Amino acid sequence: MGLLVDGVWQQGGQRTKDGHFIRPTTQFRNWITPDGSAGPSGSDGFKAEAGRYHLYVSLACPWAHRTVIFRKLKGLENVISLSVVSPDMLEDGWTFNTDEGSTGDAVNGKSKLSEIYLIANPHYSGRVSVPVLWDKERKTIVNNESSEIIRMLNSAFDAFSNVRTDYYPEALRAEIDRINDLVYPNINNGVYRAGFATSQEAYELAFRNLFDTLDEIEQRLAQQRYLAGNAITEADWRLFCTLIRFDAVYYSHFKCNWRHIYEYPNLSNYVRDLYQQPGVAETVSLAQIKRHYYHSQRQVNPTGIVPVGPQLDFSAPHDRGRFG
Repeated sequence: MGLLVDGVWQQGGQRTKDGHFIRPTTQFRNWITPDGSAGPSGSDGFKAEAGRYHLYVSLACPWAHRTVIFRKLKGLENVISLSVVSPDMLEDGWTFNTDEGSTGDAVNGKSKLSEIYLIANPHYSGRVSVPVLWDKERKTIVNNESSEIIRMLNSAFDAFSNVRTDYYPEALRAEIDRINDLVYPNINNGVYRAGFATSQEAYELAFRNLFDTLDEIEQRLAQQRYLAGNAITEADWRLFCTLIRFDAVYYSHFKCNWRHIYEYPNLSNYVRDLYQQPGVAETVSLAQIKRHYYHSQRQVNPTGIVPVGPQLDFSAPHDRGRFG
């Protein structure tokens, strides 16, 4: 683990306060918009253009996975190029080591993701995280906040895609935001708050919040096919990226072991439903997911041994079609 301090790479652990894991705020918050006007955050606007932008992602990271899914679902694979880092994140952080499963960096020719951050800001201080939305023309990072990147991918590039599915429709935005506000702290980040806790009290608080919220979502899914109704929205893909990792990683590695997802009738069928949406399965790499968490996070798993199991079949039939 490590981070940049005034442009210099240093070893450092996860931030905690009284045993509670605290996720640092992302710093690059500009937006790509159809006309290049400024977006809801940041200070600058970037115009949507085919071939101009690039995504740096990890197939292991749930935050980056969101962006890979949206790029796939919105038909943007020929519009926005992609580089995948190695699943191993050790003393150099995320790297482009092709021997460890990376695609390499065809855009900037770098060996480490930290070097991409330093092109954008030679004096950058903070975590070197994925995803990164990169502007090839201005040679800078547009944004490294996944929740904002997926909204750009959802609508900013419509002129370059025939896909018109809107995962953040106007009529459902308030409900989607409300669901995200429940799911993010308690489930998406909740598994990390449990796994990276350094006190029993902090761990148990995160653990209880996580499973209380999973119970609430299980009941919601007993009444409707997806989180905001009968159509898939942004809220579903944000939850999916945590659920798909849960039984393989979070249950054991992060001590989130009250129940597996397969023990929840509605959640387990719901995950299979989303996994079986066209193109989604090819965005999921359980091999890289397990490699990253178990091998890289030595403060949680000191031996770095990656478990062989469990056996999971997300292609098995689901019952969500009963909702129509």
